[in-house]
Amino acid sequence: MTYCLGIKVKEGLLAIADTRITSGTDTTVKKKITIEQKDHFSLFIMTSGLRSVRDKAVIYFNELLETAEFNKMYKAVNAFGEQVKRAAQEDKVSLDAAGLRFDLNTIIGGQLRDDDEHKLFLLYPEGNWVELGQGAPYVVIGNSGHGKAILNRILNEDSSLKLALKTGFLSFDSTRVSSNNVDFPIDVAVYKKDSFNIVEQRYNKQDLEHISIQWAEELKLALDHISEDWMDATFNKLEELKTGS
Repeated sequence: MTYCLGIKVKEGLLAIADTRITSGTDTTVKKKITIEQKDHFSLFIMTSGLRSVRDKAVIYFNELLETAEFNKMYKAVNAFGEQVKRAAQEDKVSLDAAGLRFDLNTIIGGQLRDDDEHKLFLLYPEGNWVELGQGAPYVVIGNSGHGKAILNRILNEDSSLKLALKTGFLSFDSTRVSSNNVDFPIDVAVYKKDSFNIVEQRYNKQDLEHISIQWAEELKLALDHISEDWMDATFNKLEELKTGS
């Protein structure tokens, strides 16, 4: 399992991915964000699913970029989707024989020369995709259930990239403490609109552990300040039962 988060706000794009790879009882650290940059061409790719299939699709796409030119993001996404389908076709027999399901989901974000703005896409294993836009500022693949609450409550298209990163990390942290197959280090990629430049940073546990602790303390304080008047009706019944007995 993995955790990959893509966020699109007016200011730009954010990508967060954990680096834990689990195979049986073995755990390793491997990069899950692939970044491609050249003149007026900036995009990142994150995947969840079988690592071997992911690596094959990315290698095929890298080879394609050596000769092909794409001026818009959707064209690059289509091209990567073709490489995903190619890998699926090549590995179908062996995967079926091993009882494995082809389940490569992909987040692709960036901006190419003729895009009027930065774009964020979710690509399905079948090679089809949807573009994230207004009303859907983020997408999560992999272990997606535990960290959505804070994203839904906080993020909108007007959020700053700093708020997006803060919220994104807390979403990852919620997933980390609820699952044993998502953990540090995490890789972060940030793209500012029209810059055609993606910056990347890796955070280890010691870099952000104090933020995790602060967040837990802030949650406890917030809970202490939540009104309890609404609970009186329930607990009064307990007292009435106690008195009646």
